[in-house]
Amino acid sequence: MSRNPLGITDTILRDAHQSLLATRMSTGSMLPIAAKLEQVGYHSLEMWGGATFDSAMRFLQEDPWERIRALRSVAHTTPFQMLLRGQNIVGYKHYPDDIVDKFCELAVKDGINIFRIFDALNDTRNMAYAMQAVKKYGGHVQGTICYTISPVHSLDAFVALGKELKEMGSDSICVKDMAALCTPYAAYELVSRLKADVGLPVQFHTHDTSGFSVATLVKAAEAGADVVDTAISSMASGSAQPPTESIVATFQGTERDTGLSLPLLAEIAAYFTKVRTEHLAQFETGLSGADVRVLIYQIPGGMLSNLVSQLRQQGAENRYEEVLAEVPRVREDMGYPPLVTPTSQIVGTQAVVNVLTGERYKIISKEVKDYCLGLYGRAPAPLNPDLVKKAIGDEKPIAGRPADLLEPGFEKAKAEVGDLAHSEEDIISYALFPQQALEFFRLRQEGKVPPITEPRVFKKPATPVVAAEKPKAAPAIVRPRPAVPLWRVANRLRNG
Repeated sequence: MSRNPLGITDTILRDAHQSLLATRMSTGSMLPIAAKLEQVGYHSLEMWGGATFDSAMRFLQEDPWERIRALRSVAHTTPFQMLLRGQNIVGYKHYPDDIVDKFCELAVKDGINIFRIFDALNDTRNMAYAMQAVKKYGGHVQGTICYTISPVHSLDAFVALGKELKEMGSDSICVKDMAALCTPYAAYELVSRLKADVGLPVQFHTHDTSGFSVATLVKAAEAGADVVDTAISSMASGSAQPPTESIVATFQGTERDTGLSLPLLAEIAAYFTKVRTEHLAQFETGLSGADVRVLIYQIPGGMLSNLVSQLRQQGAENRYEEVLAEVPRVREDMGYPPLVTPTSQIVGTQAVVNVLTGERYKIISKEVKDYCLGLYGRAPAPLNPDLVKKAIGDEKPIAGRPADLLEPGFEKAKAEVGDLAHSEEDIISYALFPQQALEFFRLRQEGKVPPITEPRVFKKPATPVVAAEKPKAAPAIVRPRPAVPLWRVANRLRNG
């Protein structure tokens, strides 16, 4: 039998705990198992980017750059992969080109190999500079298609985006199904088309929120996907990725046999069971099992835990179902953006505000106003004129690339942070997250930052999420229908 091994990227060090446990796993919890992760033979370890950067400084009193170096000192050869939000880098707004350039330079220098670069709106203008920078410094550019379903997203449109990403210099293509919307047969058709029409290696990323992620990855692999994303079983499923061991076992003895060792993976899973129960119990959301309502609400895994956290802080967990129902309405008003950082936070937060104030758009966030001004990029479809009017009045949205409006930022950040910065990495941390970086630098200066090798332990159990249950006296909730019936959307995707 000729072999075409399926590559496995394990998300245990980034997206798995971001989706399930509020991104609170510390480097000290990762280091003891890093040598075994190195032994596995993964295609890559996704271990940086996304929300890990600011969470490290904000909640863990860690230098996010030191995480790369510390893990690389143990795992010498396994490629390290990060999630890069294009012009947003690892933040929630656009940054100047010189900050993007220096960030990519330092990330490559410190040990990142593969950069999964995406834009929340699939606006390639917001991805181009980061792609060029990664290429310049020798990193692998993985151009990313944010998968979603709406009246304006189709199979042909995704394939056209794949072709554009290839022309822009991508070394591979990622299908990022952040909301677990891509059904197994839709995945088969999309990967088949990308392999045939684009001709680059394809990696498939999904979540298990809707319950069919293993089947989706199997069909993606059968269609020719080169690599798939999984998470070790003790940190898998729910709003995270499907279990690594399940995919490895599925393909054993077949042409796509991964060649990974199940006994070794079982050892790693046992370790992370301990980390989850002993270090991170406080951040369990209480949401478990599949929820096919994601096919209606289209809420990605990380966004679900974020919504729970927002409502918990407001003492309004019992409004959870109402917020779920409001999210797709806000998304439609905003031109059907894919729900991924930062659009997921923008849409989700506005939905929470709409519900808690009792009036839609009575209060409009600054981020929604900036979105309506075009400062996040080009929306997939026209925005609701009533929302635009409420948000920005008669102000005219910009037409060009948002980052073109930004002045260079590195030298300004360097001058502002002064002697508190010990390195160029510190200057970039400050440029991205000034408040969090300054607080971290002051703690470091006072000798109050714990060693990177020390795990951060959050033992106190979280308050149960009553929002996930049906409240006894909740008001009647009108369930929104999808903007397009799911069967019709599926047919559209099949037929292009």
